[in-house]
Amino acid sequence: MALTFDFKSPPATRLADVLAAARQMPFAKAKLADTTRADHQRTLSPVVVSGSIRCIEFLLVSLLGLSIANFYVADSGVLQNTVYLFATALVGAATVVVFGLFDLYSLRALSAPVRNLPLAMLGWTIAFAALVAGVFFFKVGSEVSRVWLAAWFVSGAFLVIAGRLLAGWFVHSAANSGRLYQRVAIYGCGPLTENLLGELEADGNSIVRITGIFDDRKDGRAPGQISGYPRLGTLNDLITMSRSKQLDLVVVSLPLAAENRLSNVVGRLSVLPADVKMPARASGLRFSRRTYSHVGSVAMIDLYDKPIADWDYVSKWLFDKAAGLIALAIMAPLMLLIALAVKLESRGPVFFRQKRYGFNNELIEVFKFRSMYVDRCDATASKLVTKDDPRVTRVGRFIRKTSLDELPQLFNVIKGNLSLVGPRPHAVQAKAAGHLYDEVVDGYFARHKVKPGITGWAQINGWRGETDTEEKLTKRIEHDLYYIENWSVFLDLYILFKTPFALLNTESAY
Repeated sequence: MALTFDFKSPPATRLADVLAAARQMPFAKAKLADTTRADHQRTLSPVVVSGSIRCIEFLLVSLLGLSIANFYVADSGVLQNTVYLFATALVGAATVVVFGLFDLYSLRALSAPVRNLPLAMLGWTIAFAALVAGVFFFKVGSEVSRVWLAAWFVSGAFLVIAGRLLAGWFVHSAANSGRLYQRVAIYGCGPLTENLLGELEADGNSIVRITGIFDDRKDGRAPGQISGYPRLGTLNDLITMSRSKQLDLVVVSLPLAAENRLSNVVGRLSVLPADVKMPARASGLRFSRRTYSHVGSVAMIDLYDKPIADWDYVSKWLFDKAAGLIALAIMAPLMLLIALAVKLESRGPVFFRQKRYGFNNELIEVFKFRSMYVDRCDATASKLVTKDDPRVTRVGRFIRKTSLDELPQLFNVIKGNLSLVGPRPHAVQAKAAGHLYDEVVDGYFARHKVKPGITGWAQINGWRGETDTEEKLTKRIEHDLYYIENWSVFLDLYILFKTPFALLNTESAY
């Protein structure tokens, strides 16, 4: 049975039952975003799901061929026979390529495995025919068992069928849990939005879930609902909602003619950890197809891309976990010595826990070695630590200068709310020149589009330590944004390599 995605969200998500309340109170107080558990968990990337299934099918097909060869042609030493090794790799790769050409790795195809089985069998036959043709043209028929070929072809067909049904079950389960839906908010209540909703609803297999429509106009030009979807508030409400539920995409449904309004809206949305797009129909101009991305079947113009997404997110996650565990194992003896020194010098706990801003402005609890006297600790960092600060202990002064007090944050990395490398997380009440950080730098929260880190690009470039002036904070933010826009695993490795050398400069570390 084919699975179809319901574009119109369930009643709790569509919020039709609370529409009247939504019109009378701010979105944040209406708690409209807390209706489904799926809204609070990270969605699965369709790119990663599709790519993972490609890798699995390649491995299954190739290993099946090797297993049958090893069982049937055991005396010839299959693993030492380059013909069998090459043949199994060829068929595995050809299967993935042909399935890709047939669009069998799209979520639409994966969610309807039974309907697409004939096409999958055709693809498997074509892939295997490539092997048979290779055996014939390279004249290696005498080195290849015909029984092996027949057994592999038949058993491979059953394996492909079973794999496709299993993949369909997985996609179906992920879709039902909400983890494969693309959570989308739309800004703008004009005719452009009405056309956009109509196009999306026409696609029965769309994975889009509309979480709300927003507009700032209050003079009657913005209706209370559009195409059956309620208007939930203003741009401020949209940004507030994005902090309580993870959005994947924000569509700015405004015509290009509204240049000033469009510029203001897009600028404010640029700090969100989500893709920001506008419908291609918003412009009368028509570009090359490669200019557009698509949401379902609807062409979109990309304004901002979500940083470190899809496979980049997976690679950074794996890097953090692996390198974090290794670093924790290496640093464990040193951490025990520091813990002992902290405990011996002054009474109180060894660790200091502080609330800081994490990914998407989420409040996280960061671990540090305690460097101040217990009765003088400043959990909100409302007062920056200065040179010869009397609140800091002797041990604390040393571990702060050398940044050894940050070592317990390796536990945060393993836990998952910090990365090894990223913008440093700031305390909620941290100030520069007497002002909160977000009041000093316009677009400050853009640094929270990615997970914060123990070390970062700003720290290795000399912007470590006290941020008592607006200039120091601005420079740090500039470096943080550079890191976000230019991230790569190699950049993370470079920053980690440079960090010990940056720590030698203790001029601004108190």
